[in-house]
Amino acid sequence: MRLLLKCLRLGRRRRFRLLRQVEQLWHYGHLCLRSLLYNSFTNGDVVLDSLFEPVYWLVDHVTRWFGVVFVALVIGLTSSIVAIVYICLLPLILQTYTPAWICWHLAYGHWNLIMIVFHYYMAITTSPGHPPQAKNDLTGVSICRKCIAPKPARTHHCSICNRCVLKMDHHCPWLNNCVGHYNHRYFFSFCLFMTMGCIYCSISGWDMFRDAYAAIERMKLLEKERLQVAANQTYYQTPPPTFTFRQRAFHKSVVYLWVLCSSVALALGALTLWHAALITRGETSIERHINRKERQRLQKKGKVSIAHGTGAGWGRARRDVPLPVLQVFRNPYSYGSWDNWKVFLGVDVPRHWLTRVLLPSPHLPHGTGLSWDLPPCVTEQRAPLLAI
Repeated sequence: MRLLLKCLRLGRRRRFRLLRQVEQLWHYGHLCLRSLLYNSFTNGDVVLDSLFEPVYWLVDHVTRWFGVVFVALVIGLTSSIVAIVYICLLPLILQTYTPAWICWHLAYGHWNLIMIVFHYYMAITTSPGHPPQAKNDLTGVSICRKCIAPKPARTHHCSICNRCVLKMDHHCPWLNNCVGHYNHRYFFSFCLFMTMGCIYCSISGWDMFRDAYAAIERMKLLEKERLQVAANQTYYQTPPPTFTFRQRAFHKSVVYLWVLCSSVALALGALTLWHAALITRGETSIERHINRKERQRLQKKGKVSIAHGTGAGWGRARRDVPLPVLQVFRNPYSYGSWDNWKVFLGVDVPRHWLTRVLLPSPHLPHGTGLSWDLPPCVTEQRAPLLAI
């Protein structure tokens, strides 16, 4: 009996010892795995970026190869709208409108078309600007981890073009080009004038669209009635079509024009408003993300206030207890809303609003994109700029 109890105790001890060893090995393996994957900068955004890395790779390669297709699509759709306006709408305008309205439509329509074509061509053919590969004496230069080359302030690496771009905003597949320092104004102007043109076509063609849509519905109804009558007649007794091919093409073209212009006006208008807000703040799309992350990081450390407009502290306190004075995070490349627009559009004197904004102008932006000195059109002197 004693021997049996002794054997049971030994078996139980060995089983507990084995479980403890397995538990220790599990904790040790878990600790090793965490030590290999640990990073003090790891957060939810880093994990999501890592998970979506295959998707980013696929999007980059698809965008690289289909950029020419997107450009051809923009040219084809725009050309179809222009052809419909000249073939279908312009003769109707000349026959039914008053001379004053005819002059207005001819002047505004052709001015808007010229601005669209000019800025789209310049946005496609103008290089966004690239930093020099050789070492130089640029201030605030870092090293790109992918190019292993000097990387000035506001410069970012484009994974689609596979090179660094000065003041990079984004890679636009509809341009098959990066939007950067030298073609950012052309890109925004194209979006603006294309939106204006689509809104103009949608408003001007609203009455024509309603008439054309009603005519198409009437055509469908008459066609249905004609087929019902033809089912009880011979081939030679079948009545001819109620509408000619030219009438059908005219009505369907008007409907196509209005639907396409309205859709583009909504989508491109939202994009234009977003970029207008970024320009007002003196940021690019990439810098918007960087500044937001930096503001959140400094707020967690208690170095900047949550309020964006003032440098106030933490709220109410007793009069004899001073509040901690906190700084407000400020974009180092912002000169104020009005001056940001003047710098972006290249307006140095008042006449430039006409010659450089309302008329096609190939003037270069301020600076070289390698350093960011104070532009001459800025009215207020700011503190020295910091590199992002």
